Amino acid sequence: MSEEKEAFNEHNYSADSIQALEGMEHVRMRPSMYIGDVGTRGLHHLVYEVVDNSIDEALAGHCNNITVIINEDNSITTEDDGRGIPVDLHKKEGVSALEVVMTKIGAGGKFDKDSYKVSGGLHGVGVSCVNALSDHLKATVYRNGKIYEQEYQRGKSMYPVKQIGETDKRGTTVTFKPDPTIFTQTLEYSYDTLASRLRELAYLNKGITVHLVDKRTKKEDGEFEGETFHSKEGLKEFIQFLDATREPLMKDVIAFEGEKNGVPVEVAMIYNTSYAENLHSYVNNINTHEGGTHLSGFRRGLTHTLKKYADESGMLDKLKFDIAGDDFREGLTAIISVKVQEPQFEGQTKTKLGNREVSASVSQAVSEMLTDYLEENPDDAKTIVQKVILAAQARHAAQKAREMVQRKTVMSIGGLPGKLSDCSEQDPQKCEIYLVEGDSAGGTAKMGRDRAFQAILPLRGKILNVEKAMTHKVFENEEIKNIFTALGVTIGTEEDSKALNLSKLRYHKIVIMCDADIDGSHIETLILTFFFRYMKELIENGHIYIATPPLFLVKKGAKKEYAWNDEERLALMEQYGDGAKIQRYKGLGEMNAVQLWDTTMNPEFRTLRQIQIDNGVEADRVFSMLMGDEVPPRRAFIEKNAIYANIDA
Repeated sequence: MSEEKEAFNEHNYSADSIQALEGMEHVRMRPSMYIGDVGTRGLHHLVYEVVDNSIDEALAGHCNNITVIINEDNSITTEDDGRGIPVDLHKKEGVSALEVVMTKIGAGGKFDKDSYKVSGGLHGVGVSCVNALSDHLKATVYRNGKIYEQEYQRGKSMYPVKQIGETDKRGTTVTFKPDPTIFTQTLEYSYDTLASRLRELAYLNKGITVHLVDKRTKKEDGEFEGETFHSKEGLKEFIQFLDATREPLMKDVIAFEGEKNGVPVEVAMIYNTSYAENLHSYVNNINTHEGGTHLSGFRRGLTHTLKKYADESGMLDKLKFDIAGDDFREGLTAIISVKVQEPQFEGQTKTKLGNREVSASVSQAVSEMLTDYLEENPDDAKTIVQKVILAAQARHAAQKAREMVQRKTVMSIGGLPGKLSDCSEQDPQKCEIYLVEGDSAGGTAKMGRDRAFQAILPLRGKILNVEKAMTHKVFENEEIKNIFTALGVTIGTEEDSKALNLSKLRYHKIVIMCDADIDGSHIETLILTFFFRYMKELIENGHIYIATPPLFLVKKGAKKEYAWNDEERLALMEQYGDGAKIQRYKGLGEMNAVQLWDTTMNPEFRTLRQIQIDNGVEADRVFSMLMGDEVPPRRAFIEKNAIYANIDA
């Protein structure tokens, strides 16, 4: 046995093996390890990695303009006016520094503390990873009065770096085309997705100008579709953008920018009349949606400072119960951005900051900022404390409502909602539940399902719009109580009254199944708003799906096929010819049980859309806009996106 092991080690575990594992081939073999996935999210992540290099130049004070171009063939070009990637010979590697940066994982200026004090991007993967996953990439460097160029195919250089001309400009231009053998789902870039991230970067790095150009689309004036993002006031303007559809409680955004204990800290916050807490945190431009020490520091500084002010004001004297940390954050929108030289990330998706020293820096910054503001704005200070007192009173009412939900939560089969038709399988990973609009469709779904692993919970009408409801009203709502109880989850811990406990989640697939019409879409949005505000972890862990029932049945004689959109319907009509008949499904209840199973519930043939949060900040803004009180922004959004909507005539 030992001889076999030695032989294996000698012949298979050599220096060459290590090199292969660390090289570009490994990136191509295991792309999801480097960019998350090879779907839409990973495709866009390639752009962010290249842009991060330009942002690093800007953070170091050497770059003012960044341009991202979506070309007609869905290739991407990024341009900046930074110093240009060095092209001189790399002594250790024996080739140009540009080639090292483009072809070696972990190579680049951001690992040299003298070049960059801080840098963005995740884990130093960088542009070499983009090169490895591109069918073709061309890098052009404008540096020291000369133009240099090198091209690569699937991560390997096609020729040595060469000088192709002279110039008076400086910077780096990278054009890449994602490899279709790796990105098999889609190669099409979303303008809105890129715009959302570039806008975010402009707010997080004030003074930088970021251009986005889409050469696939021309406007009426003949110019390409595009936007320019630039922010003079940074996070202060970011807050105003995020809270544009909410009613503010105060006249100004509270903002702080400075360095505490060697950590650059920028914080902006405002209170509004809503009941949601919207905290967004960043480290080196990375959205840390799992939070971390900087978020803990913010919460501690906020709670301590406001509690001290409220106590000294005497406004809490008549309150018969203690104020909790959550009460200080109801109706609060805040952004916390820190720059850390060597960030340590934790958590499931490596987006939770673990650096302990950052907590005290942020806490101190928030305390100073808030103390000054409260002293200088006594009217706003009074309004904030009154909001906190109302939040505390509502929390106590919500606690009673929540306890009712907890008592009804699954302890035995008798604790389940009466309308729930459960499945026989006990393993949550194999179980799925359909939240179905109305009793009629629910009845059809119950008859058509596979009882072994599919459960059905009919919902009566439109559930409560949680965006405009106080917390205790949410927990008192019958349909929402039924969802909590059926899923088996509990909410609230001693540390965090809003934390969700998923340990007893009974179904790992939660499928929203509504009619394919305007009312159905509205109900879907209401349910998604509820999950986003009260059960976001279910979305983040990939448990929430939307069913896609067909819109039409096209048949002629014994032949019949389903169509999910007008294009498919027209194609089938042309294929079947004269005499083809069309049945339009205006609701799930119009299908019989067999049809519903065949098209929408059978795992072999159905199409489920998994709900993902690509950008938590943008999701927060859109839910607030769609489900809030402000009509004009909602109308503008619908008009802009009407082309993608199915309008039920």
